Amino acid sequence: MGERVSCPEFDLTGKVAVVTGAGRGMGRSMALDLARYGADVVLCSRTKAELEEVGGQVEAMGRTALVVTADVCRVAEIERMTAAALERFGKIDILLNNAGMNIPQWAEEVTEEAWDRIMAVNLKGVFFCAQSVGKVMIRQKRGKIINVSSQAGSVGLIKRAAYGSSKGAVNNLTRVLALEWGKHNICVNALAPTFVETPMTRPMLSEKSFHDYVMGNILLGRLCKPGDLTGALIYLASAASDMVTGHILHIDGGWTAH
Repeated sequence: MGERVSCPEFDLTGKVAVVTGAGRGMGRSMALDLARYGADVVLCSRTKAELEEVGGQVEAMGRTALVVTADVCRVAEIERMTAAALERFGKIDILLNNAGMNIPQWAEEVTEEAWDRIMAVNLKGVFFCAQSVGKVMIRQKRGKIINVSSQAGSVGLIKRAAYGSSKGAVNNLTRVLALEWGKHNICVNALAPTFVETPMTRPMLSEKSFHDYVMGNILLGRLCKPGDLTGALIYLASAASDMVTGHILHIDGGWTAH
């Protein structure tokens, strides 16, 4: 029997991660993943009760959790989130820009209100969170920023005119930040999953015609589960990816291979 291989390059012990949209769905799952691999976690969203529940699970693992309620559409609240993280931990090693939303509509039915809301959360929020935490990382001369994009940023999906536009912009924003901040030893990448089983996607996928459309495009024949993102997340958050920046990592069961 060969000697068991340990993987210290994936160890996040001593790291501090800020996670937006951490109260439910993918954000909750990924915040717990980061804690499981050793990180202390700053949990951010608009709903305190949800964050406190996740925080309890983080601390049950022996990590430290800091709960900060913040709306990523408001720059002042983003700045308050960053300041709270620095006051508690003195540094930020990882930013997981996960907060996002969708309002599925056929293109001819998209309202100005829906367009503006999607762009405010999915694009404005991502940029200004990256800017706020990025300034900290520039001073530190190191950091990992992971933007949560979507396959919808790379391929056209029905009823996703606004959402796909926001995620396509996130992909290019990821590349621009990687170009500008590489000299500061900051890696900026994006995760781009297919449809993940979460409370947000459940109503969409309950519609049979849409469910059949989705399943007809995922080559591996199943929906993505939050746990399917773990390996990619820890890779991009850890020293294992220190030579990777400006990359959009698809976790899509083969959808974008079409």
